[in-house]
Amino acid sequence: MNASDDFEFEMPNRGDDRPGLDELDELDDDVEVDEADEADDDDDDYPEDATEDDIDLVIALYREDGQPVALPLELDLANDLDGLITQLRRMPGDAGAVGFVSVADEVFVIVRVRGKHVQVFCSDALAADEWPIAHDVVDFLEADLTDESDEGYPIGDSDILADAGLPDFELEAMAEDYDQESTALLELIAKKIGFAAVYTKAVATFE
Repeated sequence: MNASDDFEFEMPNRGDDRPGLDELDELDDDVEVDEADEADDDDDDYPEDATEDDIDLVIALYREDGQPVALPLELDLANDLDGLITQLRRMPGDAGAVGFVSVADEVFVIVRVRGKHVQVFCSDALAADEWPIAHDVVDFLEADLTDESDEGYPIGDSDILADAGLPDFELEAMAEDYDQESTALLELIAKKIGFAAVYTKAVATFE
């Protein structure tokens, strides 16, 4: 007799009885639902795009061979900080490029791009609830807007134009002048950093 014949038997088919598989599937479904809900919440918090009527201007400033250049940009960049940064990075500026955005004559944003180095400044952090560009700046800075004050306040790199002739304290003071229209403040800033004439011509294209 073959010894192996004495021990021939079939293991019972217990199926896949590893604990927790059903629970894991349910957990994955719950996670997907939670992530979807989170995305919906983020969409709810994000302000609607500014319309063409809302957007005052989007202008790039840079110096080429030492000469100031002011270039009008597409209006939709006033709703897209990442897109604006990408456009500024393409500018042939000697020391990078600066972007000016004004919305509803209420808030302005300044963006400066020098290679991989990006600086941003917004005249009113509370505008993040109303305008996408301000919201994007707050997200970019990873700022926590815990101030419950109803009064606006500037946020970001106030020294963004310090090397161009506009000290941080002066830019902050200008940004806090909420009685002044944002387009007028940007015109003054352009003058301070030596772009007055070319900036005025660029602004005229939006009128």
